[in-house]
Amino acid sequence: MSDIRPATRDDLDAIVAVHRAAFGRDNEGDLVRRLVEAGRDAISLVAVDENDGVLGHVMFSPVTVEQGDDGKALGLAPIAVLPEHQRQGIGRELIEEGIGACFVRDARAIFVLGSPAYYAGFGFAKASAHGLHDAFEGGNAFQVLSLTIDGLAGYQGRVEYAPEFAVGL
Repeated sequence: MSDIRPATRDDLDAIVAVHRAAFGRDNEGDLVRRLVEAGRDAISLVAVDENDGVLGHVMFSPVTVEQGDDGKALGLAPIAVLPEHQRQGIGRELIEEGIGACFVRDARAIFVLGSPAYYAGFGFAKASAHGLHDAFEGGNAFQVLSLTIDGLAGYQGRVEYAPEFAVGL
């Protein structure tokens, strides 16, 4: 397995390269760079090998909730693992460590737009069941994880990701 640690500025080019390799395009890597430059990389973790080479990355950035926003909700995106290291549990490790870091940071909820089957394994559930929806019309793929018993209390309506997500759409 790999080691998970907080990302540093020195990791940025390697992180961008991981996203480019994983997705075969520049969009996600460019998004990471925009979020970092805007200071919206609330939690950014890397999986590294014994030589400190970056194998994977996950980022959590602030989201706003239409009603009840208190600055304690985060969005999980993007996440990537180098293709030759995929299906080895690195992505799962990154997400689990990231959820823990969100909890330590006193976040109330985490939102994600992704595979319901995959993210259910981390405790995510349909956000629409809680009166929440996203700007991307993700439907059942838009999910939420409450980090406390009443983590979603007062949250209603549209959830907006950081403005950097809208660039290039």
